[in-house]
Amino acid sequence: MEGDTRRKKIMEILQQKSQPVSGTELAGMMGVSRQIIVQDIALLRTSYKNILSTNKGYLLYESVSRPQYCRRSFKVKHGNEEIRQELNLIVDAGARVLDVVVEHNIYGQIMVDLIINNRTDVDAFVRQVEENKTKPLNELTDGVHFHTIEAEREEILDEVEKRLKEAGFLL
Repeated sequence: MEGDTRRKKIMEILQQKSQPVSGTELAGMMGVSRQIIVQDIALLRTSYKNILSTNKGYLLYESVSRPQYCRRSFKVKHGNEEIRQELNLIVDAGARVLDVVVEHNIYGQIMVDLIINNRTDVDAFVRQVEENKTKPLNELTDGVHFHTIEAEREEILDEVEKRLKEAGFLL
């Protein structure tokens, strides 16, 4: 399959999916290596800025963006051992975690899309961090970071704020 045809097919797949599709999964569908998919995604992003790269795979922004939903950014601080607790507090309130952002004093703002909807996603994220022996972004800023949180109603975001405050995470 030629590159243009493959990239068109990748876009069709992403448009049909509401959940992230991994590079490995796309590579299997296309009969190419994951590295080819990474290159294809980079090329597609030059035309389609709405392709998100999450820890679970690629996703079109329009499939996760819900303008009728409410969003709020929370500044929090905690250690690595409290990541699961923090994320569970948010999803248990009925909200979703869109991203994590740190303000690094040398590199500036670093943002990573997370798209965490529920406890299963929380467990998968924490497991990936542990299995890959990676350091979470909050280590760059002594635990201080931001999350963009999305919910159906402002009352849910108020509940998230309350829970984060009660847990001592909210700054």
